[in-house]
Amino acid sequence: MVRSIKNPKKAKRKNKVWQPGVDKLGEEEELECDPTAYNSLHAFHIGWPCLSFDVVRDSLGLLRTDFPHTVYFVAGTQAEKPDWNSIGIFKVSDVSGKQRALVPSKTTDGDSDMDADDSDSDEDSEDEEEEGGSVTPVLQLRKVAHGGCINRIRAMTQNPHICASWSDAGYVQIWDFSTHLNALAESETEVHRGASAVFNQAPLFNFKGHKDEGYAIDWSPRVAGRLVTGDCKNCIHLWEPTSGAAWNVDATPFTGHTDSVEDLQWSPTEDHVFASCSVDGHIAIWDARLGKSPAIYFKAHNADVNVISWNRLASVMLASGGDDGTFSIRDLRLLSPKSEEDKSLVAHFQYHKHPITSIEWSPHEASTLAVSSSDNQLTIWDLSLEKDEEEEAEFKAKTKEQVNAPADLPPQLLFVHQGQKDLKELHWHAQIPGMIVSTASDGFNILMPSNIQSTLPSEGV
Repeated sequence: MVRSIKNPKKAKRKNKVWQPGVDKLGEEEELECDPTAYNSLHAFHIGWPCLSFDVVRDSLGLLRTDFPHTVYFVAGTQAEKPDWNSIGIFKVSDVSGKQRALVPSKTTDGDSDMDADDSDSDEDSEDEEEEGGSVTPVLQLRKVAHGGCINRIRAMTQNPHICASWSDAGYVQIWDFSTHLNALAESETEVHRGASAVFNQAPLFNFKGHKDEGYAIDWSPRVAGRLVTGDCKNCIHLWEPTSGAAWNVDATPFTGHTDSVEDLQWSPTEDHVFASCSVDGHIAIWDARLGKSPAIYFKAHNADVNVISWNRLASVMLASGGDDGTFSIRDLRLLSPKSEEDKSLVAHFQYHKHPITSIEWSPHEASTLAVSSSDNQLTIWDLSLEKDEEEEAEFKAKTKEQVNAPADLPPQLLFVHQGQKDLKELHWHAQIPGMIVSTASDGFNILMPSNIQSTLPSEGV
């Protein structure tokens, strides 16, 4: 976001880093999105708001960098009436964009800055028209009827057409969406959100053994079909796939938390190990081979722990986000089941002032993670960064930039995305480096910040 003047003739132009939640707008000011901060930015919605969604892996390429992109999703609605809900299976194609230079070229000084900016903006607009940067993506949507709101939905990594959904009616269902995904792959016709038909499809499997509704659910990244689900009565159930389209759900739950289980994450390296977080402020590490009690249980936040993310590239790192707006990074090697003192905390950030709603490590950069909050901000962080005054001075010299960053701004903060209301969940796209998708009460955003650089080799190297 950039600060702009509604009536520039009545006010002098100011250069200032805008801090959400800190700075206030004047009567003649408003915030506008700066498109040059993104390689790609698109917004869309599928009707009712979606509390949860997931990116569906596809066969279009493991690592894709060239525009335009095509992406597949599943999402669950939060409709006004239970019978109006559905699971959306959708394809977004022609996701256009433009690869921007990390350091913009700027050769003008003084009073000509404003004219230079206008000229750059015009050139950017023309380039985007030529390269498809302003092309509206094509949305193709299929809906499957669902009784009740969907609290959370996840697609299996190994078999992406198999999805699990948590209903606010208190049951977990497994679905096979292969027919819908195949139809979307073969079709190029845009389907209008209001006109798309709702299919009545029976789930593959339906589990009603939880004592209450829940939000926590995660597929194992190592064992196909293995699943854990947690509910608001602090119970966790382990699912094991059997022959055919069926699962054996252990009727005896894992217990140890004293309040609602909010999120679950399987270990990226151990078949039987998973982590959970709870409203009780604790995080638990479980080993399914050792019984139904946690192997490690420790106080993680001074508030509800809403979300956790286990780093797939650096498997000793676990991130957690709390209801107090803070998020923490822990080194699991420093945890001890025999010690009550938590020595694992390696970083703790208090940037957000409202509850953390989603947190996820990048699948391509081990030190990078994204965070969303109820303060309507999506932030991206690189934990490997430290403040370097010489580097900052060199950057300012290259860009002719005269703006000083606030002293209390964390040097690890890479990017702040705004514009969505009541952010609920975000996911990186595992096959498109630098792409993040987020959902909020007013719809979805697909964004690719221009300063998120990938370690993938560039063309010609």
